[in-house]
Amino acid sequence: PPQLPQASALASPHPPRPAAPSGAGASSPVSSVTHRSRVLSGSASQSSSSSPSPYRPSKSAANLVKAAAPRTAHSSPPFWYSAWFFLALAIMGLLCLVVAVFLVGLHADDTSAASTVSSSEGKEVTYGSVLKLMHDRTKFRLHSHDVPYGSGSGQQSVTGFGGVEDANSYWIVKSPKGSDFQQGEAVSDGSVIKLQHMRTRRWLHSHLHQSPISGNLEVSCFGSDDESDTGDLWMLEIEGNKRLWTRDRKFRLQHVDTGGFLHSHDKKYARIAVGQQEVCGVMKRTADNLWITAEGVYLPDRSLG
Repeated sequence: PPQLPQASALASPHPPRPAAPSGAGASSPVSSVTHRSRVLSGSASQSSSSSPSPYRPSKSAANLVKAAAPRTAHSSPPFWYSAWFFLALAIMGLLCLVVAVFLVGLHADDTSAASTVSSSEGKEVTYGSVLKLMHDRTKFRLHSHDVPYGSGSGQQSVTGFGGVEDANSYWIVKSPKGSDFQQGEAVSDGSVIKLQHMRTRRWLHSHLHQSPISGNLEVSCFGSDDESDTGDLWMLEIEGNKRLWTRDRKFRLQHVDTGGFLHSHDKKYARIAVGQQEVCGVMKRTADNLWITAEGVYLPDRSLG
């Protein structure tokens, strides 16, 4: 009868391996495993010797990284960068110097003006002095300019000006033609004087024409160095019955021909001299007739020399 397979062979899931041939070429399973281990270890050692360690790069790789890295430029900036920088510094320094000189000059002007004012206080007003007349209540200066009135006489207008530094507010104190008073003599109360506008050389004048705003007596500038009449004469009336006209004394000027007092008030022009006060003549004494001398060049009293 045929033989049945053994139970161990039926229980194994893998078929039995064929027997290796006997002879010289045959090798045992142990020697085969040993050979494979040697081959794997040899290839692993060869691979480890040829490839660098991840923690220690080879010299050739370090050189490649160094060559590929961008180089930092250490060269100096172009010359014109430096030139523009120093030029800007020079311009800023020059501007600072100009501003400093301007401020020093302004301070010096203010100091000299203040010293002139303080040194002139209490000094006599003399013929030939060049000064400004300030309205006592409003502090506006007696002013004129080469702009004619649009009504009345059409002569050169006279106004009250609020600024201090305007050269059109200077007047020269003079004596009437034919009088015995000379330049440098003190002006006394009751003297008849003339006031010549320094810039236009015309005389402070009045007549019966009406003033543009209030309708009082018009005050204008008239004539020249060689032309003058009685409408240019004013009599000095010093407040407080003082004998001599001094800088710190209030005074009135009364027009000889019309009898009107030199006057100003808060009424201002809206067209020909915007913001400037009307100056006119009124027939009665009021607080708005009072004036005081201000900035100017006061000639010394020759009688004291």
